[in-house]
Amino acid sequence: MQSIKNAENIQFWCSGVFYVYGNHGRYFLDVFGLYGPVNMVLSALGAERIAFFRISSLFRTLAIGTDVWKEFGFNAVVYLAALTGISPSLYEVAAIDGASRWQRMWHITLPGLKPIIVLMTILALGNILNAGFDQIYNIYNQAVYSTGDIIDTWVYRVGLNDLQYSLAMAVGLLKSVVGFLLISLSYAIAYKKANYRIF
Repeated sequence: MQSIKNAENIQFWCSGVFYVYGNHGRYFLDVFGLYGPVNMVLSALGAERIAFFRISSLFRTLAIGTDVWKEFGFNAVVYLAALTGISPSLYEVAAIDGASRWQRMWHITLPGLKPIIVLMTILALGNILNAGFDQIYNIYNQAVYSTGDIIDTWVYRVGLNDLQYSLAMAVGLLKSVVGFLLISLSYAIAYKKANYRIF
């Protein structure tokens, strides 16, 4: 019965993640919009409404929040799947030997998750320069170009709006080369430190 409840919770969170990703952050635009729930609470308390996505100092925080919300479901499923691969008998034996919860987590759970942590880190380092063009492009505006612009949106504006194709292509190619070098570096570190190999 508990596993069904957990599956329902995961399904709820994943559906929220797919909603946010599928609508490119539209959920956050609605929640933090001028007539969204956050501003309704503020106006009910007597404060002025705030255009959150037009304030440069708040934009990065909101963009990071939307990205965390978007990626949470996938990462939760990956780590939960990795946790199911750890034998429960290891926890039982450790409990019989007098290990505390902290010791069981430190000496059983984390070593069991080590391959997945290494893999997810390698994948994350490869995408470190990809801040999510579709997500940022759909929630930013001219008021937050100074803090909200990322390499991809800048390349898009320079290449397609300003028609400077060669400059946009050069920056895009440089970004791809740096991303490849980061993936290679992270793979080499994972091989030397964790003895992790993909091929």
